[in-house]
Amino acid sequence: MQSIKIRESFLEFFKDKGHRIVSSAPMVVKNDPTLMFTNAGMNQFKDIFLGDTKASHTRIANSQKCLRVSGKHNDLDEVGKDTYHHTMFEMLGNWSFGDYFKEEAIEWAWEFLTENLKLNKDRLYVTVFDGCKEENLEADNESKNIWKKYIATEKILNGNRKDNFWEMGDTGPCGPCSEVHIDLRPDIERQKLSGDKLVNGNHPLVIEIWNLVFIQFNRKANGKLVNLPQKHVDTGMGFERLCMAMQNKTSNYDTDIFTPIINKIEQLCLKEYGKNNEIDIAMRVAADHLRAVTFSIADGQLPSNVKAGYVIRRILRRAVRYYYSFLDQKEPFIYKLVDTLVVGMGNYFSELKQQQSLIEKVIFEEEQSFLRTLDKGISLLNDIINRTIARKQTIISGLDAFILYDTYGFPFDLTELIVHENGLKIDQQEFDKAMEAQKSRARKAAETDTGDWTILKEDNVEEFIGYNRTEAEIFITKYREVIKDKKKFYQLVFQITPFYAESGGQVGDTGYIESNGEKIEILDTKKENNLIVHISKKLPTDIYAKFRAVVDFDRRNRIKRNHSATHLMHNALRKILGNHVEQKGSLVHPDYLRFDFTHFEKMSDKQIRKVEIMVNQYIRDNVSTEEKLDIPINEAKEMGAMALFGEKYGDLVRVIKFGNSVELCGGTHVSATGEIGFFKIIHESAIAAGIRRIEAITGEEAEKFIYSKLDELNEINNLVNNPKGSAEAVKSILNANKDLQNQINLFETEKIKRIKSDLKSSAKIYGQYKIIKAKVDVSNQSHLKEIAFQLKGEEKDLICILATVVNEKPGLCIMIDENIVKKHNLNADNIIKEAAKLIEGGGGGQAFLATAGGKNIDRIYDAIELAESIIKESIA
Repeated sequence: MQSIKIRESFLEFFKDKGHRIVSSAPMVVKNDPTLMFTNAGMNQFKDIFLGDTKASHTRIANSQKCLRVSGKHNDLDEVGKDTYHHTMFEMLGNWSFGDYFKEEAIEWAWEFLTENLKLNKDRLYVTVFDGCKEENLEADNESKNIWKKYIATEKILNGNRKDNFWEMGDTGPCGPCSEVHIDLRPDIERQKLSGDKLVNGNHPLVIEIWNLVFIQFNRKANGKLVNLPQKHVDTGMGFERLCMAMQNKTSNYDTDIFTPIINKIEQLCLKEYGKNNEIDIAMRVAADHLRAVTFSIADGQLPSNVKAGYVIRRILRRAVRYYYSFLDQKEPFIYKLVDTLVVGMGNYFSELKQQQSLIEKVIFEEEQSFLRTLDKGISLLNDIINRTIARKQTIISGLDAFILYDTYGFPFDLTELIVHENGLKIDQQEFDKAMEAQKSRARKAAETDTGDWTILKEDNVEEFIGYNRTEAEIFITKYREVIKDKKKFYQLVFQITPFYAESGGQVGDTGYIESNGEKIEILDTKKENNLIVHISKKLPTDIYAKFRAVVDFDRRNRIKRNHSATHLMHNALRKILGNHVEQKGSLVHPDYLRFDFTHFEKMSDKQIRKVEIMVNQYIRDNVSTEEKLDIPINEAKEMGAMALFGEKYGDLVRVIKFGNSVELCGGTHVSATGEIGFFKIIHESAIAAGIRRIEAITGEEAEKFIYSKLDELNEINNLVNNPKGSAEAVKSILNANKDLQNQINLFETEKIKRIKSDLKSSAKIYGQYKIIKAKVDVSNQSHLKEIAFQLKGEEKDLICILATVVNEKPGLCIMIDENIVKKHNLNADNIIKEAAKLIEGGGGGQAFLATAGGKNIDRIYDAIELAESIIKESIA
C-alpha cells in the first residue's frame, strides 16, 4: 500500500469513529516556553490536557508533522547512521478529551492494524505498564485484560516506568501507556529467537509502531501525582515505521516516502545507494534533513543564529557537511531536491507547493553561505596543521578545533577527518572541556525554575476583554513562582483580563493591579498554552482581594497605531510590489514596527516612497476599522483575509478590515486609521534569501524622526552658509574635496615611486636572491602591499620585508617570489604570524604575500630581523 493511501486510510477510519479530522499544527511552536518544536502529535492539544482550554471536539484525529532535534527528544546525531531515526517525521494520532478511554482506544487500534491494514497478527506484540512501587503506582491490569480479548497472553508484555509511563515533561499531565510493536525480521530469524525477547531492545526490525497513552494524572512540581478531573486518550503512531511494515521493507528509507528523494540524489551525484556505507549515510542524511528544513521554512521558520532558526541552520549545515565530504558535491545541492519532495508530499501538505519557490531560494543561499564557511575553515585548519608540523608536534590543540567549530561554524568531525588525513590527532580532552564550558554557560542562561500553580478560585477560562477596555475589576484565580536568572517573579492568572498577551508579533501589555492602596506592577503579559499570564516581581499582600487591573494606556495606544499601520503597509506592499508579497514575521512594539515579507530584490527608493504615500493616504482618509469576531475561517478567507503560514487557526477567527485591507488578526487596533497620525519607513534590508525586512514608525515617533531630520538640514544649511540651496552647496564642497583628494593621491603616487627607487638601491644579495628589508614612511598601511606588488613585478628572485608605523600602530608586509616559495617550501603567511607576535599583533595572507598589524611599535625592527632570519635559514 502506498504511503498516501496509508495516511488516508487512518484518517478515514477515525472519521468513521466520530473523530473530527484536523490539520497539522506548525512544526515551530509559539506561546509555549517549554517547547521550540512540535515533537509529538499531542503538542497542539497541550492546553486542553492542562485544563487551560475547553476542547471544541471531544474526538480528534490528524497527521502531525514533528521535529525531534532539541531537548530530551534529540535524534539529530543518530539520523543517517541507522535506518529508522529521523529529524522530521509524521505522527498519526487519535485523541479523546474526556470521552472514550482504554476500552475503545485498544479495540480501535487492533481493528485498524489487523482488519483495515491486515498486518500479520502473529508479528504483533503489546506492552502494558507493570507499576512502580517507588511512586505507589499500580500495574495497568485494566489494559492487560482488554488486550487479552485480541491477542495471546504471552504476547502481552510488562513494561517499566521508562517505557510504559508517559509524561509531558517534569510536570503536567501523564499516565500509563500501552505500546504496539511489530517484528519485521525474516521467518528464519523469528524461529531462532522469539520477538518478545527483542521488544524495546533497540532492534531495527522489532519496533514500536503505536503508543496508546492514557492520561489520568497530573505531575506536580514536588513530584507528586494527583488524579485529573477528566481522563484523556493520546495516541501516536510513527507514519514512516508503519509504511515500512506495510511495504515489507527493512528500512524507513526504502519506503516510497524516501525512495524518490534518494533516487534523485543518485542521479545528481552519480553514485549508487546501497554500495558504500559512508555514501549511504550521506544520502540518508540529505534525504531526511531536506524534509526537516523544507517543512520548517514552509511554516515560517527561516535559518538564523538564534533559537529555532539556529537549529534549522544546524540541520541544513549537517546535510551540507555530509554531501561535501562523501558525495563529492562542492556546490549547493539540497535545494535541487525540494521539487521531488513537493511532488511526493505537496498534495497533503499544500504549504509546500505554495511556498516552493521561497523554500528553494532560502536553502540555496544558506548552502552557498556555508560552503564559503567550509572553504574558509579548511584554509584556517591548514594553517593550524602547518604550524603544528613546523613545530614538529603531532597533536592539534583542542582549543583551536573548538574555535573553528564555535566561531567559524566549522564541523568538528570534518576537522577530525582532515587532521587524521595529515597524520595528526586532536587533543580531544581539551576540545571536550571547552565544549562543556560553553554548554554549561548556555544551560545557566536558560535556567528557569517553575513552581506549581496555587489555585485561589476555580475558573474554567480566563477571558480577554481588552479590545475595547484597558481597565477591569478582577481577582487572581491562581499564581506560581518562577525563578529565572536567579531573580524571582510571579505569574498571575485572572478570571478576566484587559491585558493583551504577547502573540502574533504584538508585544504584551504592561500596567498594574491595585487594591487597598497597594499597586503591583505588571511587567509583561505572556501566553502559555492559551493561558494568559501576568508577570510581576511581587505578590499582593492580600491575594484574595478584588483588584482594579489597569493597562498602560499610552503604551497600548502606541502599539495599536503600529499594529494597524502594519496591516496598511502589508496591503500597500502587495499592491505596489505584487501579490507574491507574504508576511514572514512581524514585531509590533510601542516605539516601532518591524515587518518581514517575501520579495526577491531590494526595494527602490521610489517603491518605498510609494508605500509611504499609500499608507499615509489611508491615514488621512480616516478609514474606520471593521472588526468581525468569531466567524468561520472559510468565510473569512472568502472575504479575502490572508492566513499566514506557520500559524494555527481555530474554526472561528477574528477579522480586521481597513477598506480593502483584510487580515486574520487577534491583536489590538485603532478604531479609525486617522489615529495613526503619520507613517514613515526608516529602514529596508534583506534578512534571508527572498526575505526583506522593513522597519517603520508612526505617530509621535514619526514626528520626532521628521523633526530630527529637519534639524539636521538646518544645521547643514548653517554650516554651508547657504540656506536656500544647501544641496548645491554640499555638491560644490564634495567636488572640491574630490579635487583635493586627487591631488593627494598624485603626491602619494610620487612618494611611493621615490620609496620604491630607494628600496631597489638598498637591496642586498643573499646567495642567488635579492633581499629588501626596511621600515618606510607611508600614510596608509595598505601602501606596504602596493609597494611590495610593484617591486615583485619589477625584480626577479626578490624577497621583500617591509614595515611602517601609521597612527602609532605598526604594520608588516612580507613578499616572496613564487619561485623561491616553491623551491624552498617557504610560506609568507606562516612567517608573518611568527614575526607579528613581537609587535603584539597578528595577520596572514598567501604563501607569497602576507600582511600583519600590531600594537607594539618598539619591537618593529625585531620583527623585521626575525622574519629575515627565518627566511635565510630556509634558503641557506
